Amino acid sequence: MAKETIESMIRVDHAGEYGATRIYAGQLAVMGDRAPGSGEIAAMALQEAEHRSKFDQLIAERGVRPTVLQPIWDRAGFALGAVTALIGPEAAMACTAAIETEIDLHYTQQLDEIGDSDPELSAVVEKFRDEEREHHDTAIEHGAERAPVYGLMYGAIRLGCRAAIALSKRI
Repeated sequence: MAKETIESMIRVDHAGEYGATRIYAGQLAVMGDRAPGSGEIAAMALQEAEHRSKFDQLIAERGVRPTVLQPIWDRAGFALGAVTALIGPEAAMACTAAIETEIDLHYTQQLDEIGDSDPELSAVVEKFRDEEREHHDTAIEHGAERAPVYGLMYGAIRLGCRAAIALSKRI
């Protein structure tokens, strides 16, 4: 597999995990630790921080340029988290369900592309994909589908996630 392709994968995954930490930071800033579902959100946030740390390491070790859009993902992620939390715990979970649906598809596609060409990256992506699937399931179990205008929110967040992925691969 071409070096540029691997670098693009690491760049976009780093951006995604960074964005995830900011979304959860926004949700927790609004909800605190007393709101329904905040314990689950805090646990998922901790796991996303671990994912981000691993991609920080890969960026440094492999000399990959991070996305220049990181300041935007910082603010946009926090804002998305805060807004969904303001709507309510179920909306915060709907945000997680939507994002993790896209990330599952994204990581699965990457695994197909990587194949045997980069065993280290493949192992990381597979582990994180499985954990993101758990986040999705947690969100559904904690009322994501009961959020106000769930279908609209779910679709809009998935679309935004796809756009962020496309942009972060290149920029």
